[in-house]
Amino acid sequence: MLGSFDAVLLARIQFAFTVSFHFLFPAFTIGLASYLAVLNALWLKTRDHKYLDLFRYWVKIFALAFAMGVVSGIVMSYQFGTNWSVFSDKAGPVIGAPMAYEVLSAFFLEAGFLGIMLFGREKVGDALHMAACAAVALGTFFSAFWIISVNSWMHTPAGFEIDAATGQFLPTDFWQVIFNPSFPYRLAHTVTAAYLTTAFIVGGVAAFHLLRRRRRGEETSPATRTMFSMAMWMAAIFAPVQIGLGDAHGLNTLEYQPQKVMAMEGHYESHEGGAPLYLFGIPNDETQTLDYAFGIPKLSSLILKHDLNAPLAGLDTIPDEDQPPVAIVFWSFRIMVALGFAMLGIGLWSLWARWRGRLYDTPWLHRATLVMAPSGLIAVIAGWITTEVGRQPFTVYNMLRTVDSVAPLAAPAVGASLVAFIVIYFAVFGAGTFYILRLMSRPPIFDEPRLGDSAKGPIRTAGITPAPQEARRHPAAMKPGE
Repeated sequence: MLGSFDAVLLARIQFAFTVSFHFLFPAFTIGLASYLAVLNALWLKTRDHKYLDLFRYWVKIFALAFAMGVVSGIVMSYQFGTNWSVFSDKAGPVIGAPMAYEVLSAFFLEAGFLGIMLFGREKVGDALHMAACAAVALGTFFSAFWIISVNSWMHTPAGFEIDAATGQFLPTDFWQVIFNPSFPYRLAHTVTAAYLTTAFIVGGVAAFHLLRRRRRGEETSPATRTMFSMAMWMAAIFAPVQIGLGDAHGLNTLEYQPQKVMAMEGHYESHEGGAPLYLFGIPNDETQTLDYAFGIPKLSSLILKHDLNAPLAGLDTIPDEDQPPVAIVFWSFRIMVALGFAMLGIGLWSLWARWRGRLYDTPWLHRATLVMAPSGLIAVIAGWITTEVGRQPFTVYNMLRTVDSVAPLAAPAVGASLVAFIVIYFAVFGAGTFYILRLMSRPPIFDEPRLGDSAKGPIRTAGITPAPQEARRHPAAMKPGE
């Protein structure tokens, strides 16, 4: 049955599924690691027990999410050698070093200090424990730095030459490879998205407990109130920042990847006297038209060119074989933008409630925040779909086509591994996600148990249970009759 499918399409679906599933966890843990570092610093500065309670509450969730992110990420490297071996061969000389640096600098930094962060507070002292929290937060940022650098190079390749004999991309300027034209915009946009993702998950959990305590007529704990307040500050501050960064990233994309912006805007035709901003429409690649289009005249030119009458080229200037799938890019972009403005709305609403002294007594704000809890994750996936599908039909933009990057595998082999990934991912990570939700369903309490105290038994990784102390005594030291 799988033999009737296209191997390239199956390989693309498999990579899209695994990378989308994987990035849900880093999108959460990048922000959560920084949040934990802030909570720990506030505890050390103020000795207010609510910050320690929040740290102990969220560090359990961080440990699970971090572990699932690491495990799901391992699959990505294998796919470069199985489904995408031709891409790895041609682009490996350029992207191999940054990906290795991600492991050497970011992952080792995270792994080296994670144990101290999770279990070392009473063992190493406050200063070293704080340093470990900061190191883990810094490691998550470095991980994003190197991965976004590699991905950005695939969108805006720079600092390389192509070997005429082998067709390989060879680096000529390492700094241009790393700091390629789209990298600063993409890094800022991605990291800010991670912070917003964490803010809305934290805010949603706090809102859930505020609503439940209100329904039961119970007093809300100071930790829960603080958790909601901090999340709303993040939403109010970073949502407008993210919109500004998105605008700057869009202008950079227009300069270096114009057909992606054409697909995002639904501009099949060129506009000489100002292009409309289409709010709705049904892209039709066959007829090269946007059916049932509804838009605001000239607003797209104002946003992209800062001039109402600025001309904008359309997909009619791009050969059909070089056009991305417009429908996917068009709708995923609108989902991302709509969620971004919804986040801004929650942030402004929280400022109004805070100014009135009703931040903890506005049930509709809490309900809206609870509904918006997964919005960051959805917006992140929509954003990645926009940028990655918008790069098609290339893996290295305008340099290496996707059909020329795939390994010579038969469709049944790719399809079988895809089905296996789907089953295993939903079973394993579904169980992990369910347990995280169980942890979130319990509110933080005073003197929150530590991570070690939460386990019913000792935590071991080797699977070896030490023998009882009495059994290890030297025979000469035993009492008569023992």
